[in-house]
Amino acid sequence: MLTQALIFLDTNVVLYFLGGRLVNPLPSGKYFISVITEIELLSYPSLSSDEEIQIIDFLNKITVIGIDNNIKNLTIIFRKQYTLKIPDAIIAATAKSLNAILFTNDVKLANLTKINTQSVQIVS
Repeated sequence: MLTQALIFLDTNVVLYFLGGRLVNPLPSGKYFISVITEIELLSYPSLSSDEEIQIIDFLNKITVIGIDNNIKNLTIIFRKQYTLKIPDAIIAATAKSLNAILFTNDVKLANLTKINTQSVQIVS
């Protein structure tokens, strides 16, 4: 039996996806985001009601992962080891805890050696 790829999306990739800026479609697989990404997406000050509806529709179709003790402990390790900002450390730790591929265009996250990362091409 083939297992689906586990794909974890960073906030920037979700924004590119929702904005129709991805050059290539995302691969098939099981998709996840962090609760941090959910908070970031819904808390933009200039978010229109149409954009909010689009984000909520997206969130209803994806698995949002909260912070458990394992993720908390990995976050601490990643923050210390790589001097990441707390939201980035949480996103990296969550991807690692799921053993998922982190899709991100954040250079600092893409260069982490402890997790599998992939960047996406975007339309400028």
